[in-house]
Amino acid sequence: MASVVVNGDVSGAVTLSAPSVAGTVTVTLPAASGTMLTTASSINSAPQVTVYTSGSSTYTVPTNARYLQVRMAGGGGGGGGGGTAGAGAGGAGGNTTFGSSLLTANGGTGGGVTGGGSGGAGGSASIGSGASGIALTGGRGTGNQSNGAGSQYTSTAVGGQSALGGGAGGGPSNSAGQAGATNTGGGGSGGMTNTTAGNVSGGGGGAGGYVDAIVSPLSATYSYAVGAAGTAGTAGSNGFAGGAGGSGVIYITAYF
Repeated sequence: MASVVVNGDVSGAVTLSAPSVAGTVTVTLPAASGTMLTTASSINSAPQVTVYTSGSSTYTVPTNARYLQVRMAGGGGGGGGGGTAGAGAGGAGGNTTFGSSLLTANGGTGGGVTGGGSGGAGGSASIGSGASGIALTGGRGTGNQSNGAGSQYTSTAVGGQSALGGGAGGGPSNSAGQAGATNTGGGGSGGMTNTTAGNVSGGGGGAGGYVDAIVSPLSATYSYAVGAAGTAGTAGSNGFAGGAGGSGVIYITAYF
């Protein structure tokens, strides 16, 4: 009940009531398009991380995953050996791959022994159709020069750094090269010599390439391979071996 006065002419009680609705009212919503996540396990699930540190096989995409972030490095090249004669160059690092031509991080080149031990080149990297991100070439190893009579090196040539670091630093004089850090793709350092006449130190190995990419839309499975470390260059006469490269790695994060 409410009292209403209109222009001062009408006074009294006016009763207001809502009209009644008979029957059934049906509301139709538009059809949804795309993928709907309806189960508790598929809504706000924590990311799932998988790490591969060696070998090759097949990665199976988790149920309800929407996209993948893949970070990976190729194997680092080994450092060249040192010596007055017969030293061996470092071996190249292996290539790291994910999917058929989808993501590639090539291994670094091994350090040299001729011309004073040239540094190995860093591995290249590439991203194919079906993914997007960054692809970085690994760092080059440093080189050394031939040493004349009456002098001697005080440190070895260092290994190249990958995007994950891991390149081996120079060691003391008259020593073998150091290995790149495991699962970084860093290059190994070169080996020294222990004479002062005509000695040659090995060059540092190059680092593996690096990829950081988003993969979407997804396939059910992806093949993968982790690049192995490049082998250390052998020692020559009156010299020391180089250091092995750092092995590659793959980090896969599935988002839901």
